[in-house]
Amino acid sequence: MDEIFIKDLLIRGVIGITEREREQPQDILVNITVFADSTKAGLTDDLNESVNYRTIAKKILAYVEQAKRFTVEAFAADIMKLVLEEENVLGAKVKVEKPGAVRFSRSVGIEITRMKV
Repeated sequence: MDEIFIKDLLIRGVIGITEREREQPQDILVNITVFADSTKAGLTDDLNESVNYRTIAKKILAYVEQAKRFTVEAFAADIMKLVLEEENVLGAKVKVEKPGAVRFSRSVGIEITRMKV
């Protein structure tokens, strides 16, 4: 199985439980690894046989503009759903981080892995 990745997608959105977090968009760092079979795309150079990472990134950016989640778990699950909807995607790993959310740490977050059934 092959891996296609989007690394360090830095976006601003509303995520958290405090009043400040709910009112003020904050930095959110998203990393996505998409599991797919890229054999045909590699042989044919046909985008229809591949996973379009630009489409995935645009869907995530559009989602973040309107999303207001309390937990990183829900945020990651929403992103995972968007990724798994894409054609040729067999599964994915989604990592969501909130940089600076906890004092003395670089970031906190969650990483989830799901496969299409």
